[in-house]
Amino acid sequence: MILTCAIIDDEPLAVSLLESYANKTPFLKLSGTYNSAVDALAELEREAVELLFLDIQMPELNGMEFSRMVTNDTRIIFTTAFGQYALDSYKVNALDYLLKPISYPSFLQSAQKALQWYELLHKPGANPAEAAGKEREPESVFIKSEYKLIRIELSKILYIEGLKDYVKIYIEDQTRPLLSLMSMKNMEELLPASRFIRVHRSFIVQPEKIKAIERNRIVFGKEYIPISDSYRDGFNAFLSKHSLFLKM
Repeated sequence: MILTCAIIDDEPLAVSLLESYANKTPFLKLSGTYNSAVDALAELEREAVELLFLDIQMPELNGMEFSRMVTNDTRIIFTTAFGQYALDSYKVNALDYLLKPISYPSFLQSAQKALQWYELLHKPGANPAEAAGKEREPESVFIKSEYKLIRIELSKILYIEGLKDYVKIYIEDQTRPLLSLMSMKNMEELLPASRFIRVHRSFIVQPEKIKAIERNRIVFGKEYIPISDSYRDGFNAFLSKHSLFLKM
């Protein structure tokens, strides 16, 4: 399958680099490059592309604003030097968020994600809503920690603990949790509800990682996560779907 793509960036060097990446990617066909979102708007309205590599901070019309103007048939990969827009990118048609300087392996991985999305969409008997749902659930999230933006794979998160204005993210195979200045409410909104569940005011867990539950507490190694009364009904509903004992 071949995907048509375009590049919008007000930095000529960035456009040149991404153009070279697109041209050597076998399943991409570059239809155009633009140094302004305003210049791209009219042309892309006449002939839409399937994939758009889009900078964010641009004059006149920025990338986040432009992303809300493209059709739902166009998937977006943001390419930017600024990490503060990562959370907002999940609210629009973004498949991925690449931070400059962008390496070819990172570019290729994002492009392959777009290819998989379109292959799912065009599979015989595919449900477009199902494909859209899969797109909306990212495989990773960006978390700001110690002045850096760190990508975390969702599949490796065990649980999250809230500490006033901070959260501690416990990750598989890491001895120390990742600390981020972020509220539990924002963290809960960032994570896909189909994969994570809140069990306490101070704790969010990934049910897939639960190996034992003891006396209303979830066991993660030597740590015990309490299940509070206000969240128990939701957690019990999850258990009823995944527990043979409760069903019996």
